Amino acid sequence: MKIAQVAPLFESVPPKGYGGTERVVSYLTEALVAQGHQVTLFASGDSLTAAELVPVVDRAIRLDPRRPEWLVWHTVMLDEVFSRAATFDAIHFHVDFLHYPLARVCPAPCVTTLHGRLDLQDLPPLHRHFSEHPLVSISDSQRKPMPSANWCATVHHGLPRDLYRFHAQPDDYFAFIGRVSPEKRLDRAIEIAVRCNTRLRIAAKVDTADQLYFEHHIRPLLAHPLVEFVGEIGECEKNDFIGRARALLFPIDWPEPFGLVMIEAFACGTPVVAYRCGSVPEVMRDGITGVIVEHQDEAVAAARSIGRIDRRRCREEFERRFTSATMAARYVEVYQTLIGTRSNLPWQPMPAEMAQ
Repeated sequence: MKIAQVAPLFESVPPKGYGGTERVVSYLTEALVAQGHQVTLFASGDSLTAAELVPVVDRAIRLDPRRPEWLVWHTVMLDEVFSRAATFDAIHFHVDFLHYPLARVCPAPCVTTLHGRLDLQDLPPLHRHFSEHPLVSISDSQRKPMPSANWCATVHHGLPRDLYRFHAQPDDYFAFIGRVSPEKRLDRAIEIAVRCNTRLRIAAKVDTADQLYFEHHIRPLLAHPLVEFVGEIGECEKNDFIGRARALLFPIDWPEPFGLVMIEAFACGTPVVAYRCGSVPEVMRDGITGVIVEHQDEAVAAARSIGRIDRRRCREEFERRFTSATMAARYVEVYQTLIGTRSNLPWQPMPAEMAQ
């Protein structure tokens, strides 16, 4: 099958540091190539892939000191994609909704995976206007704000099976990894660790938009002797950072669409303590891959007793449910349905994949 993958240009594929969507696009692209498909990846020029790379900008926009205008370069990329559309069996977009008008007249079937939160007031009318466009959710929970959208599948994220290695014996610290932003609740993670009298190592990115929040609400908390702020780390550093932790703390306060770091932890054998928000109950198995909590007292109790979670079971759950090969096979099913449905009539949604 000839498949186009269209990635955001903010980060390389895979990203040098933080970047969830671009990381997933990389894992999917490489798994599709390994399964024998002809894949073309539209991405920044500093991306690394076994697919055919169509570089739209020479480097990822976020780390480019020239601060290029993102909308300009995404517009150029979409023009490049649609100029080649007739050469593809399916085109898979990961760039929100910029392409919707062009997808209506595209000679190849198009599908979009929505990677972000959908509880924004303007998104339902947008998707009512483009009601024929096929969408993939990354969790069933993500769909809740737009239940009547044209969902054709739920496909959970996956990681290469050998990307992370199993860590049977952890060191004595908790880990936090992700963005420093109000909804990620690093402040809760710090409180949990301090109340457990356990070190917390923080590998986090601070976006410009969150700088004031970081300075006013988080920086004062970093002075505690149990807290170590490492900063943003790359893929090669994650294995030991997550794998050597007693637990990953994921005390979020928002409708998390998926939470890639949770399955990164499972792959390492590291259990997760997470708040019951968004996709968490769908991705985690409470008591098997960690503990799902409702408030801070429960989180502290769960963190203190996290040693009762079998780290080997965490790894087994990852291998059973969350490999990139499984993700790619599921997307191939979506593409095959697309190819057999070339009219502009709305799809009948396929049953969501709910691995138990």
